[in-house]
Parts: sequence; structure tokens; C-alpha cells
Amino acid sequence: MTGSTVTDTFPTPTLVLLGDSAVLVRFGTVLTDVANQAAIALTGMLDREPIEGVLEVVPNLVSVLLRYDPRRSAAADIAGQLRLRLFALADAPALAGQAWTVPVHFDGRDLESVANLLKMTIPEFIAAHNAAPLRVLATGFAPGFVYCGLHGEALVAPRRTEVRPMVSPGTVLFAAGQTAITATELPTGWHIIGRTDFGNFDPTAVPPTRLQAGDAIQFTVAA
Repeated sequence: MTGSTVTDTFPTPTLVLLGDSAVLVRFGTVLTDVANQAAIALTGMLDREPIEGVLEVVPNLVSVLLRYDPRRSAAADIAGQLRLRLFALADAPALAGQAWTVPVHFDGRDLESVANLLKMTIPEFIAAHNAAPLRVLATGFAPGFVYCGLHGEALVAPRRTEVRPMVSPGTVLFAAGQTAITATELPTGWHIIGRTDFGNFDPTAVPPTRLQAGDAIQFTVAA
């Protein structure tokens, strides 16, 4: 099922039925700044104007998943309500995300190799990395894991060819024009450029994560 063009700014969304209890709204098949902004904008609209019968809204980098109760709602009704909101998305007020400062100890084991890959010195890389705030693109993959971006072309590096078995919570990762922060122990194929004391996951808190998609993060050098 294909959706309709909603704005001149955002990409044309595609509505995909996933079984009998979920609909995926997809703004692209690759990560772009505008597709990510569209996913964040739709999530904000669905928070302000929820669709009856929808149990959960799960944003991702370029898509938004809606899970609904098929005993209460039909897929056609959910899709119809979605299209109404998508048509209004261009006129929706822009949400100002919360601003955060995240100090980083730039001492990761891959810092030098990343700087070399980008033909920079380590100080040049750190200065370029921290030059401007990044947007929280999405959270997920693992509890509290946060994707930040997008860096300019001068800071785009591929992922590693090998996966490290485990890195600690608070590890600052870098790859594919993004910076990420881990909140739990996990394996990674991203480059490790540093560590931070900033924690983004507390299972006892409500909500359990501090950062939300659309927030702005200014990375700084930790004292």
C-alpha cells in the first residue's frame, strides 16, 4: 500500500502493512537528513494527535512504526487516519528538541586511525567533530543507544570491517556520518573515539531514557 505525497519538503511516505497489527510509515530506504526530520515530525504529531486504537508509536531513523490492536481497529482505518496527519505534516509546528551538552574524553582506541582516515590530525578531528550541535536522529538498537548526526561529508567514514565483541556503556562511537553513544555493554563495528560519563538509560526512571529524537547535542572535550 502506497501513501500520498504530503509536502514539498518531506519525502513521499510509503505505508507498509506489517501483518494484521502494525503499519510502517517509511520516508526513505537510506538515511538522509530530510527523511529523518520527517520521521521525527510525524512522531511528534502522533504524540499530539494520537490515533485511536494505536498501542505504540516507535520512530526509527527514517520510518515510524505504529502498532495497533486489530480487535479494535482495522488497517484501513489506521491508514486513513495516518494519511490525514501526513497531509497536515507540512504545516505542523516545528518541535524544538531539548539542548544537551555531552563532555567526551577523546581517548578511544580508534581515534588516531579515524583522524588518519579523514586526513586530519587528532586535534583537527576533535575540533571538527565538536564544531556544531548534532541532532538526535533516533534511539534504539539497544536500551539507551543514541544515534546523532549528521556530520558533513568531511567527517564521513565507513564502519570497521571487524566487530569488537563488547564495549562498555558510555562508549562514544563514530561511523557513517554519525556519532553514537552506548548505554549498555554491546558489540560494535563502529570506531571507538572516546567515552562519556553521560548516561542515557535508567530502567527505574520514567521514561528510562533522557534523550529523545530531535534533541540537540553539543559534544565538548571533557575536563
